[in-house]
Amino acid sequence: MLTDALTIAPAGWTVLQVRTCVSLEFVDLTERLASLACGVSSGVMHVFTRHTTTGLLINEAEPLLLEDLAARLERWAPAADAYRHDDFSRRVVNVAPGERVNGHAHCRAALFRSSESVPIVGGALCLGRWQRVLLAEFDGPQMREVMVMLTSLRR
Repeated sequence: MLTDALTIAPAGWTVLQVRTCVSLEFVDLTERLASLACGVSSGVMHVFTRHTTTGLLINEAEPLLLEDLAARLERWAPAADAYRHDDFSRRVVNVAPGERVNGHAHCRAALFRSSESVPIVGGALCLGRWQRVLLAEFDGPQMREVMVMLTSLRR
């Protein structure tokens, strides 16, 4: 029998605006997210990107590692390759005025997650020593939105 039952407090949410600067970029969101966790004694932060040409990852923000990831992405889904998604003479779904040629960006984003969840204890994100929460941009530069939902737990 569970005697220390937890209840879930109402969730709060916000949307972070993120301006990216180049076509392939890793933006460290950790400090912005950590500031949102202040005041939550224990809970979960759920982070979600609202774009199909971005992704999220928890990893090191070490510059050489990020260069390695960028190089690997270029090998897996080269920007210069031909993608059916970019053939506007054949594509009839989800085409907007000024549509970008970004088949490679969608393929790259498919290798990442669209959301991450991080535990919060004592008002702090429970990330490992080198872990950072990164937004991966594959079709920049653009203004991006990242939705953040906090759920706090109480006894």
